[in-house]
Amino acid sequence: MSAALSWLDLYVEGDTHPRRFDGPAALRQYLSKVERLGEESIMALLSDGQVAPPLSRRQYRLQALGEGE
Repeated sequence: MSAALSWLDLYVEGDTHPRRFDGPAALRQYLSKVERLGEESIMALLSDGQVAPPLSRRQYRLQALGEGE
């Protein structure tokens, strides 16, 4: 049996609907390719749960599915 997925919701400044990822690897790929964040910004988001200017162009907030409910 496989381990349970750790779904992550990414909230981007100005957007009320999160983008959902099935783990840190998928999130990292999205942030790098689509949002074009640098490694420093990605690491800050993954470790602190949020990143904002001047480290990134926009504010990003990360929440594990089920948290805050």
